[in-house]
Order: sequence, then C-alpha cells, then structure tokens
Amino acid sequence: MTPALIGPEAEAQLDWIALTEAFRAGHRLPRAEVADSFLYRGADTLLTRSALIDGLGMLVKAATIVPGNAPDLGTVNGGVMLMEDRTGCLSAVLDFALVTKWKTAGDSLLAARLLARPEAREILICGAGKVAASMIEAYRAAFPGARFTIWNRSQAGAEALAEATGARVERDLETALGTAEIVAGTTMAKEPWLRGDWLQPGTHIDLIGAFRPDMREADDATLRRARLFCDARATTLHHIGEFRDPLARGVIAETDVVADFYDIAAGRFVRDSAEDITLCKNGGGAHLDLMTACFIRDRWQARQA
Repeated sequence: MTPALIGPEAEAQLDWIALTEAFRAGHRLPRAEVADSFLYRGADTLLTRSALIDGLGMLVKAATIVPGNAPDLGTVNGGVMLMEDRTGCLSAVLDFALVTKWKTAGDSLLAARLLARPEAREILICGAGKVAASMIEAYRAAFPGARFTIWNRSQAGAEALAEATGARVERDLETALGTAEIVAGTTMAKEPWLRGDWLQPGTHIDLIGAFRPDMREADDATLRRARLFCDARATTLHHIGEFRDPLARGVIAETDVVADFYDIAAGRFVRDSAEDITLCKNGGGAHLDLMTACFIRDRWQARQA
C-alpha cells in the first residue's frame, strides 16, 4: 500500500467540532502509550513524540523549535508519520503544520467546550502568533458571536492579528482580564505574565504556550485560585513548567489536578459552578497528534473516494 501524502490542502475537509468529538472517541479507547524525548541546544529544541493507541494506530512526530529562524522559515517545523494499527505499515505522511495547528487548537477547544460557561462570549487571546490565530478560528466554531480581544507584548503584532481577524487590541492586561470569560495563553514566556488576582469569577483559562520545564504563563496565585485540569497528566505534570515548578515547590499537589481527558467519559471533566475559575493546561501529547492525524487522514481519504 502506498502511503498517503497529505498536505495543507486537506484543511478544506476539516471541521473543529468534529475533531473535538474525535478526541472524545479516542479517549474511550485503551489508554495511549506515549514517549517524549527532548534535546536542547541553547534556545533550540528537538522534540520527538511517539504514541500508540490499541485500536487506532501509531505515530511518530518530530518537531524542531528554533526561535532564531528567519520569519519565512517559521519557529516550529518537523514531520509526522502515521502507521497502521495492526501491521505497523506506514499509512500516511502528513503536513507537520496542519497536524500541529489542528491538534493544538482542537485540544484547547475541547477543554473550553467542557469547562467554559456556555454563554461565554468575551474571549481574550494573549499572544499574537500562529497559535493565537488558530485559537480565534477554533473558538468561533464553538462560541458563535464571540468577541475577541488581543493582548500582546508587541503592539505591532497585536494590531496585525486584530486586523486579520476582526478582533480588538487591549494594551493593558489587567483591563482585558476584567471582562474576559475565556482566556487563551499562546505565548512563549518563561516567566508568568497571568496574575491570579486579576481574574474574574467564572473565567476559563486555556494555557497553551509553555512546553518546556523552564516555561510558565500563569503565576502561583492563578493556580491556587483555579480548579485545575490538563489534557493528559502523563505529559504535563512533571514535564512542563506550568505544573512541574509549582508541584516541586509545594504550591499545588498532584491531587489538585481534578481530571484529564481520560476522565471525560466518567463525567469528571466539568466545572462545579458558574463562579469557578477553571484552568486547563494544554500539553499536546503525541496521543492527540495520533488522534488528529487519523481524523485528517480519514477526512482526506473520504474526499478521494
């Protein structure tokens, strides 16, 4: 069998809500086996993620994060290989950016569909890069009529994204948080910028940006005030600074993380009240890349039939 070569043109067949439902279905299968490896060269990172889900398939994804790249190259690059479940034969080679975009934004969209108040319409996007743009696209699928505000340390970046998406810009983060009902962190910050004492009751927070042990977006006060969730305990708690650092210092305990996506079917991935501040850390494990790659392949093959 010749492996499918699936490029960015497949995006026309994709749907954000359908992807989140594929994530739900994938988490009803046997728990994924995952393995991550990190290699560092100064600010550069080579991240290799592998996953196997019995009944779904196998995947290897290699990502390079090179902050010093020229803009036309992009900071994040790599490749994705999808293998058949039983035979292990190569099923598809997929566009890295396509899989990453839909996995990353779809991950946080599923959390927001479950944790944000259904009537939420004021959405604050912190950061102004590619992930920020994809989060606006994804949120619009689940929160029709949402109004978007962008806060970014670079005013020029915020204004460019606002012009492209119809959002507005707020220069002062405390002011922006005063009306936000959903907050998405999409920055590459190493030091927290999100302050818990600025948050309003009922806010839902999607933390996406931090992926290394030395990276954080939210301060300790945020973690203390919020009901904590993540997409996967195995790939976030002791791997990403957002939880790893405060766990090591005793700010939070592992038991403070209420649920991950494997708890959805049991009804534990929910807010308790309208006043809850909910926070989900998006760690984006390889099992989610696998679910996303299968979703894209299946949509692509259905188009070809």
